Amino acid sequence: MSGMPQLVDVLPNSRIDEQALAAFMTEHLGGARTLDIHQFQGGQSNPTYHVRRGDAEYVLRKRPRGTLLPGAHAINREFAVQQALKDSDVPVAEMILFCEDESILGEAFYLMEHVPGRVFTDRLLGGCSVAERAAIYDSMNQVLAALHNIDFRSVGLEGFGRADTYVARQVSRWSRNYRASQVRDLPVMQEVITWLEAHVPADDQTTIVHGDYRIGNLVFHPAEPRVVAVLDWELSTIGHPLADLAYNCLPWRLPTSTQRGFADEDFRALGIPSEADYVEAYRRRRGGSLGGDWRYFLTFAMFRSAAILAGVYRRALDGNASDARGLMVGQLFETIAHHAWETASDGE
Repeated sequence: MSGMPQLVDVLPNSRIDEQALAAFMTEHLGGARTLDIHQFQGGQSNPTYHVRRGDAEYVLRKRPRGTLLPGAHAINREFAVQQALKDSDVPVAEMILFCEDESILGEAFYLMEHVPGRVFTDRLLGGCSVAERAAIYDSMNQVLAALHNIDFRSVGLEGFGRADTYVARQVSRWSRNYRASQVRDLPVMQEVITWLEAHVPADDQTTIVHGDYRIGNLVFHPAEPRVVAVLDWELSTIGHPLADLAYNCLPWRLPTSTQRGFADEDFRALGIPSEADYVEAYRRRRGGSLGGDWRYFLTFAMFRSAAILAGVYRRALDGNASDARGLMVGQLFETIAHHAWETASDGE
């Protein structure tokens, strides 16, 4: 079936102590000790595993090995935000256990329920009908608007992040992270950083933001075009909703050669809405105007993507990537950095 997640044997650099995990699960959950463990293919951050234990299925997320950037791979935050959203309009997996004891697997980890469904790595949704593509994109839009409509204080997330100066702090954070993982000099990245620092918008809306909201981080119903779980909350915080929306809209701005867009494809013929229609659907669901500087948030989204990819490439060179394809992004972060500068320069 189109979109079914791909499981592979656990990668050599991501192997875990299965006996220790089995003993931990038996201690806390009771039942069988025999586990069948595979790794989910895809994703370049926290290693993610499918764990079968008797008739039950779980997903395990853990921090990667090696030297990590400060504040990165915060799986405790992933666990906390999903637990807070369990009774909301945003579908999330049920959180089972969180373990900070690094003596078990070498790094902190958590277990959550396995949500069966489809995960699409192809943004053009190959194998889907025109009508299904339209409905899938609409469901993704609806869930993002629902997330941003939640009062973070009402779900116990008032301490999840600062409620001010989000954009300036994010630019500073990702500039530091990029420089910490920098593998070669790239002048265009410094140009983008300088531009972002000089044009921070005054508008400072505040909502829960996912941080990596894209179609590949959503589980869709096995047979229906609707989101049944939002995954990968590592970058979630309290911040500006347009940062999420702009990042979600990058496929409309980037060509297929970046492996992150379809700007050079006839996506309308496939049933995928235009960026303008997608943004307008989001606006209607939120109510009122969008506010903010759309060009700024698009530039920031591209810059942050480039900075993240530079970090993935650095970890791959160091042998700590969560996916075997980490070395392939070496050129990609440079390409996206150039797109960020083109977006920033447009109209100036």
